[in-house]
This record gives sequence, structure tokens and C-alpha cells, in this order.
Amino acid sequence: MQTTSKIYPFLERNLGNVLIIAFLAILYGPILSFWVDGWLSKNLNIEHEYFSHAIIGFPYAAYIIFRRNRAKWQKLDNTIHPLGGFFLALGLAFYITGTRELVSLSFPIVIAGIMIWLKGIPGLKLNSFPLLLIFLGTPNSVPYLVTPYTLPLQKFIAAVAWLLLKTLGVNTQVDGIYLYVNNIPVEVAPYCAGLKMLFTSFYVALLLLHWTGNINNKKRVITLLTSTITISVTANIFRNTLLAVFHGNGMDKAFKILHDTWGGDIYSVGMLGAIVGLNSLLDYFSENYTIEEEVSNDNVTE
Repeated sequence: MQTTSKIYPFLERNLGNVLIIAFLAILYGPILSFWVDGWLSKNLNIEHEYFSHAIIGFPYAAYIIFRRNRAKWQKLDNTIHPLGGFFLALGLAFYITGTRELVSLSFPIVIAGIMIWLKGIPGLKLNSFPLLLIFLGTPNSVPYLVTPYTLPLQKFIAAVAWLLLKTLGVNTQVDGIYLYVNNIPVEVAPYCAGLKMLFTSFYVALLLLHWTGNINNKKRVITLLTSTITISVTANIFRNTLLAVFHGNGMDKAFKILHDTWGGDIYSVGMLGAIVGLNSLLDYFSENYTIEEEVSNDNVTE
């Protein structure tokens, strides 16, 4: 009885949130389960695997919406904005088509529609960042559309890997996107150009910027995102260099481990760890600089 008496006041205070969550769970619960299972077991198509960062991004977006921004959301005026109805109708229209691409895109569109319908444009602005995380974590065909334009990156990675191997005295040649080690070719293919980890690294960097309260710090945003791209490309050059060495020397097991299994996972974790570490260093130096600046100002004042 005591538990029941506590539940009813909670439902009365949070009825709107409960109904929204129930609505989204009915529509998108099976889809989200399918995505998460595919990301964890790696049995989705390769384009959808590019969005596995949503495993951490979606929960964090929910945390921002329902925890960090809840008080501000409740203070906004309740309104029924017609633009919200348009987005809801558009999202539901995409959903009922049954087309994988449109059903996926309907997810962020429906959420945006709910926000605008309930609180108008201010509600959308308040939760614009978590909505961005949801959009960037929703599987779509962007990786497939981008691959034809990765040729310069593929050639750059192959050329730098060749230079590294040549410096180390390895018998190697380069021809466009092909590396030859002991006359055995290894292709730096579009999906081997590091696009997946580049997307993931960029996403994680955005999370870190928001978590540390630096998302509106233009200088920090530029520094971290530029460094993230540099780390991602550099790490992928070393990865392709090792793959070429393994394949060219008949080390098929090592090649498979780094290319397909747990070796690739360690490589990914190491890269993300480097980005987290860089962000911590930037925080450390930023705090020290601020303290030194305050001390200097105090001395000038005295």
C-alpha cells in the first residue's frame, strides 16, 4: 500500500514524460533493440556499424533531456506549436513507409516534433544538443554516400604508410591506394580509410565538450575537434602500415586479429582513450592558466 501511494503522486507529476516515453517505446523500442544488438554483435551492414557510437550517445542524450534540462524545461511556457505537428506528421509518415532509411530518420524527427509541439521553439533550442546527438547516432546512408569522395584520404594514408615502411627498410612500393610489401598488394579501401573511427572520435569529442561544459567555448571546440581528426588519421595510418606488414609477410592470423576481431577493438579503444586524455590535458592547462591569470591580476591590483 505504501509503495502504491508513492507511485500515484509520481505519475501525476510526471504524466507527460511517462506518456512520451511510452509512445516512443512502442514505436521505436523494437528498432532500438535491433540497432543495439547489431552494434554489439556486429551483424548489421557496414554502414549501420558506423553509428555504434550511439550506444553511449543515446543514453547521454536521454540523461540531458530528462535530468539536466528537466527544471529548465518545466519553466518554459506550455504551448501547442503547429511546427511541432508538422514534424510529428512528417516523422510518422516516414515511419509507416516501412523503408529502413526513412524509418530510421523518423526517430529524431518525431522527437523534435514532440519538443516543438509541447514547448515551441524554446523547447527545441533547450534540447538542441541532445537532439544533435540522437541525429548523429541514427543509422543512415551517409557513410555509403561519402565513400566515393575518400580517394584523396586513401592515397594520403597509403603514401605516408609507404614512407614509414621505406624508412624502416621494408621492401615496399606504393601505387595510388595500393601498398606492396614483398610484392604482395594491400588495398587502402574506402572503409579502411578510418571513416568509422573518424565519425566515432568526432562524436566522442562532442560528448566530452558538453560534459566538461566547453561546448560553447569556441577555442576549445576548434582545438579538440581539430586534434581529434589528427589523432584519428594518424592512428589509422599506423593501423594500415601494420596491416600491410602482416599481409606482406604472410602473418594472416595477426592481420585478421587487427582487421576483423579484438585487435581492432583495442585499436579503437586506444584512440578514444587518447582523445579523452587530450581533453583532460586541455582542462588541466586551462585551469592552471586561469589561476595564473587571476594571480597576475591580483598582483597588478595590489
